Amino acid sequence: MKPTRRDFLRTSSILSASAAAMTLSTAQLAHGAGTDETIKAVVVGCGGRGRGAVANFLTAPNTQLIACADMHEENARQAGAGWKLSEDAMFWGFDGFIKALDYGYQNGARYAILATPPGFRPIHYKYAIEKGYNVFMEKPCCVDAPGYRMLMEVNKIADEKGLAVGVGLQRHHDGKYEQGFKEICVDEKYGELIYAIVCWNSGGARVRNRVENESEMAYQVRNWYYFNWLCGDHICEQHVHNLDIGNWFLGKGDPMFHPVSANSIAGREVRKNSVDYGQIYDHHRVEFIYADGRKMFSQCRHVQGAWGAVYENVRGTKGGGDVTARGDRKGNPFDNEHQDLCKAIREGKPYNEGWYAAHSCMTAIMGRMASYSGQVVRWDDAVNKGPALMIYENHEKLTLDSPAPVQPKFDYNNPEEKEKFLQQAIEELRNGKYELYNIAIPGVTSPFADNNFNKPQ
Repeated sequence: MKPTRRDFLRTSSILSASAAAMTLSTAQLAHGAGTDETIKAVVVGCGGRGRGAVANFLTAPNTQLIACADMHEENARQAGAGWKLSEDAMFWGFDGFIKALDYGYQNGARYAILATPPGFRPIHYKYAIEKGYNVFMEKPCCVDAPGYRMLMEVNKIADEKGLAVGVGLQRHHDGKYEQGFKEICVDEKYGELIYAIVCWNSGGARVRNRVENESEMAYQVRNWYYFNWLCGDHICEQHVHNLDIGNWFLGKGDPMFHPVSANSIAGREVRKNSVDYGQIYDHHRVEFIYADGRKMFSQCRHVQGAWGAVYENVRGTKGGGDVTARGDRKGNPFDNEHQDLCKAIREGKPYNEGWYAAHSCMTAIMGRMASYSGQVVRWDDAVNKGPALMIYENHEKLTLDSPAPVQPKFDYNNPEEKEKFLQQAIEELRNGKYELYNIAIPGVTSPFADNNFNKPQ
């Protein structure tokens, strides 16, 4: 009988586990796998999620933060002072992650917490793994196809080195979801699953207003949620949690499982005609189709005052319902994911959540490409032809005064240009067309368009 793909995955996992057990990485040995030696960490990204991730990490026994980095000096200094770090352990700028990870490694750190805006994630992940760090990275892990491809390559390196990788898709460490997975996917409570419905409808994210004389790059990095090269749109930044659950349950835990195509109805209704909301849409309704014909129906919306809901449901041959169930595991899943990762490091066990995370993130990216274009987008095309939104080349040489990859229609810091543009904007507003940045138009924009939605060459 011909081996199935699942047989291959199972065999590969066993072989990887054997290899990892035979050749523990220097990172794991440095923490004395199976001992109580302190696990020292470096955090890259000192915003709300970075600070939260550090607090979650420190709930694991015998852990310590020894260095930090952020894009902005003020953030790095403020957070570092709160963590009682020394002045020489605080770093900032586009190259701050390199300085922090180098400093940390020299001082015994082997645990990297990556929590910057997600567009930076593949670059930081690559450096951390090549350096020899075990990694915890927040979701999403990429915002474009080149980032996904980088993640996949770095995942291989992590496995070869025996490094452990955790990802901030914390539902995998939530007792309700763990029990639900057992009942639905192992015990087949609903029979064979046919489709999933996943949803994240909420009021939206915070807007950070411009600061006088601030560069366009500095503004976009600070108001990162509204620019695709940094955020990937809320279908990537937030809804990836739900899409990940759809892949997890329909694939019965196969980390390589993903849809093969997507089509969407989406748009920018309440966010249009505004200088504050960058490029992203406020609603997406996507149909994802898998190779076996099964489907995941996805919706996400950012509209104040509209119906709000966050859930994941599945339907099978014997019924259906919510994917969660009452389980025995307690505790905060944000704490659990760090505790589980630290435990795997100490025990020297193979542990790489980067595989399923990469596929869930690429699922969201393919959905966004379908939303923006109004076309059916296929997985292989999205992966192989999707454009780079993040600046990957010479990334560490950028500064907050470098040209931003997305440019507005006028320079906010030039009074004459601003006045001239505002007159033009008034006319455009009368026709319902005004936008400060170029915005994707379904039916016009190519799925493979660049940051400014120009057609691919």
